[in-house]
Amino acid sequence: MKIVVSWSSGKDSAWMLHGLRQRHPGAVQALLTTTNEAFDRVAMHGVRRSLVEAQALAARLPIRIVPLPWPCSHEDYERRMGAEVASLADDGFTHVAFGDLFLEDVRRYREERLARTGLTPLFPLWLTSSTADLANEMIGGGLEALVTCVDPRALDRSFAGRRFDESFLRDLPPGVDPCGERGEFHTFVCGGPMLEVPIPVAAGEVVERDGFVYCDLSGSTSGPA
Repeated sequence: MKIVVSWSSGKDSAWMLHGLRQRHPGAVQALLTTTNEAFDRVAMHGVRRSLVEAQALAARLPIRIVPLPWPCSHEDYERRMGAEVASLADDGFTHVAFGDLFLEDVRRYREERLARTGLTPLFPLWLTSSTADLANEMIGGGLEALVTCVDPRALDRSFAGRRFDESFLRDLPPGVDPCGERGEFHTFVCGGPMLEVPIPVAAGEVVERDGFVYCDLSGSTSGPA
């Protein structure tokens, strides 16, 4: 197996990386992410590209970045991701791992798009436990993360920039998934067993853009020595 991990910069993909390394030592060979060309940030999470690159350095893995136009049409996304998938297959990758938890339509989309590409989708976290148990497992396992984006229809803007910890979970309103699987919130992982060193990062300005609330993160971007 030669696995590339679909990397959002957040807790689910990071925890998945940790588990894959335990189950398939040496098989994970790269991270894969997309960025918004207009802002040079990870799509949805709003994380600076430099911080994602620092994560890759801390994980001791190369990162493959696919820039997407803004706004990005479905056709543009399919074309650019299709080219990257073909390149991954040419480079000997056999599997793409996703951190999806329970959304059937998302999983089906990924499976359909990867059919006959030479790459097999993996879903290591899929229905492995309740999302409440999974969230507590991550925190108990040493994962450290900050909330980078919230959907104000689900969460108050004050949740942006908070640490993903027991206090955060206790304060979530009823109906909000503890892992934010329906897009209620997104995170940036700055420490944990999947990173050789922590990434110093601090919460900065909170802004609203395109219907979502983002916390701008800043910190060291040099990565580990």
